[in-house]
Amino acid sequence: MSSITFIGAGNMARTIGALAVAGGNTVEVMARDQAKADALAKALGGGATAGTWRAAPTGDIVITALLYDAVVPAVAQYGDALASKVIVDISNPFNATFDGLAVSEETSIAQEVAKVAPAGASVVKAFNTIFRNVLEKGRPDVFIAGDDAQAKADVAAFIESLGLRPLDAGALKMAHWLEGMGLVTVGLAGNGIGHGDFALGVNEFTG
Repeated sequence: MSSITFIGAGNMARTIGALAVAGGNTVEVMARDQAKADALAKALGGGATAGTWRAAPTGDIVITALLYDAVVPAVAQYGDALASKVIVDISNPFNATFDGLAVSEETSIAQEVAKVAPAGASVVKAFNTIFRNVLEKGRPDVFIAGDDAQAKADVAAFIESLGLRPLDAGALKMAHWLEGMGLVTVGLAGNGIGHGDFALGVNEFTG
């Protein structure tokens, strides 16, 4: 099992955290608002603990469960406290009208995180194509991207502990396209499908 630290105490931290605890992982929660971190750790149970904002995370895998515009500043603030950690960015940089990305085609939030992460840290994109309610009720595929094979293997093992299937989309530059898939998911929810009780996934055909 994995040791996980969430930076952020919002809905995604609560949802993934609950799955992590149920899967036998060690969970720590950190938030700017210490009371929120304390409350979420208590709600998660299973030995989950609350850390102190900007202290060295106890988890080997650090999930930045923050809105996209807060992710890079938070990683920069943590600095060397994240050395040798696997940093998992789950954010989606949607524009104000939810019909485009708030980043250029040359980058992604995960790639920007990699620019400010300390030496020895590895960045993986994951979970951003899945609505929270689907994580609560279903078993969707989880697309991941990153440059470090061992980091991706560690994140994949964590995802499997949640009862989900990890699918490796390639190098970290693919994070931009995963963020685009997040945008497609929102478009489908508002148009062709008309609700959020679905997830993008892969069906394999043989023969």
